[in-house]
Amino acid sequence: MESNFTPKDAYLSHFKPRTYLETYYTLAPNPSKEDQILKFILRKMAEIFCPDKMKGDLLIEVGSGPTIYQFLSACEIFKEIVATDYAEQNLEEINQWLKKEPGTFDWSPVVKYVCELEGDREKWTEKKEKLRQKLKQLLKCDVTQSQPLGSVSLPQADCLLSIYCLETACKDLPTYQQALKNISSLLKPGGTLVLFSVLKGHYYMLKDYKFSILPLTPEEIKDALEKAGFECDKSEVIPRNYDKAHVNHDGIIIWVGRKLK
Repeated sequence: MESNFTPKDAYLSHFKPRTYLETYYTLAPNPSKEDQILKFILRKMAEIFCPDKMKGDLLIEVGSGPTIYQFLSACEIFKEIVATDYAEQNLEEINQWLKKEPGTFDWSPVVKYVCELEGDREKWTEKKEKLRQKLKQLLKCDVTQSQPLGSVSLPQADCLLSIYCLETACKDLPTYQQALKNISSLLKPGGTLVLFSVLKGHYYMLKDYKFSILPLTPEEIKDALEKAGFECDKSEVIPRNYDKAHVNHDGIIIWVGRKLK
């Protein structure tokens, strides 16, 4: 795997935010496999980030990419949300949405779907504004570093979120295990970790460019989390796959747990 691993600086030169968004997040009228999985993830997010189940002031996401869908339910709970990513162009894509710049990606279908899940589809414009108010910072992040946010100092989060990040950032299992320990520093003891990961992945495509994925089993992920000081509250393996033309993998795992005190 390591010999074919996509170096992190390739993300700076080859990762195209708009291509990524148009491939995986459009929610087209004729649902693709990507649309079906996106809706599934949004439903899971609505379940996880439910006011009856979770509380807190600060949510930090590790590896946000150019997306905001993952914050739509969480913004009803947390007072402040921080998005992070290694690639500056991804943070700029989010920033353009925050500033309502012309030509930004249209998240409206996704926002409407989440509002429908939450019981009021008509509140979608209100939810967009709420998220814009809550999403306070966009920061550079490198999970392979002992201080993932560099010199930036933040309070430890009540909740740490990561979706499809670590398995694309880590070249081998020891690096993955260390990355979990690195990001643990961002979460307060007793805080919640929400992790989504593809299983047994090898690569994903953006048009003709192939980005590598570290192939991980559920057992390897759970063992790495335990070694990093996390305790599982709930985990679920989902036998759902993206279109094979886009992602080579075998299912998804959702893991929710706590940082041990």
